[in-house]
Amino acid sequence: MESTELLPCIEIQTSDHPTLAIIWLHGLGADGSDFASLAPQLDLSGCPGIRFIFPSAPSIPVTVNGGYVMPAWYDIISRSDNAEEDRIGIEHSAKAINALIEKEASRGIAYDKIVLAGFSQGCAMVLHTGLRFPHRLAGIMALSGYLPLATSLGAERSSANIDTPIFMAHGDWDAVIIPQRSEQSRDLLTASGYHVQWKSYAMEHSVHPIEMIDMGHFLRRIFTVSA
Repeated sequence: MESTELLPCIEIQTSDHPTLAIIWLHGLGADGSDFASLAPQLDLSGCPGIRFIFPSAPSIPVTVNGGYVMPAWYDIISRSDNAEEDRIGIEHSAKAINALIEKEASRGIAYDKIVLAGFSQGCAMVLHTGLRFPHRLAGIMALSGYLPLATSLGAERSSANIDTPIFMAHGDWDAVIIPQRSEQSRDLLTASGYHVQWKSYAMEHSVHPIEMIDMGHFLRRIFTVSA
């Protein structure tokens, strides 16, 4: 896939002429339909019109799963904390996500009215992409994931999003991405000057009903500020 080719997406609009957008990335092995059904549960009826965009990652061999081909934003070589990371794959997907942001801008939605949201691998991608994006975004929702390529953030980050609100959430019983890894990312972001709202829930690698309520609160707050 060339960097200029747009990812396949599911789109849901809450009005005919949305002025806000949420680009929501799925986790490893899923696709754009994974979170589409959750959009109505966020209770955003009081917000201006929103366009939800749920892209699907390309299918690639994933090393940690024995090379099995599945939808993935990048290869996972190992689940250990100090494992080599797939920088080429991460940067390739970041270009594809940037293209989705630019598409929304071309449709008349301002950059600062666009939210990046992601779960697991999607969480990693929205943190990587959003903090490097050259225009201010409305917010970032980072669910059950971590910050990839953390050591390069200081040199590569954009000052445009230093004040962008970040909602981070993780399950206390998550065995896929252990809570400590997400907590380390939270601490690094906080130490780097980012505004992180942290929530943890009694759950595994999933989404909790109370988490949905908290995400709705976060989105209503930032959309009120940016609207």
